[in-house]
Amino acid sequence: MSLEPDLLDVLGCPEHPDAGLRNDPAAATLTCGECGHAYPVVDGVPILLAPAARG
Repeated sequence: MSLEPDLLDVLGCPEHPDAGLRNDPAAATLTCGECGHAYPVVDGVPILLAPAARG
């Protein structure tokens, strides 16, 4: 599921909020541009909790 670009503009990694997130709809993740943590998107809801990160 793809997320709206306007939503991606306001979301950020908990550890690097200004780094930006890359959306990967096929993997259902948002990946931090700085640390590389991949946060899951579950039923269209990004789970931006550090313990939920993969990587």
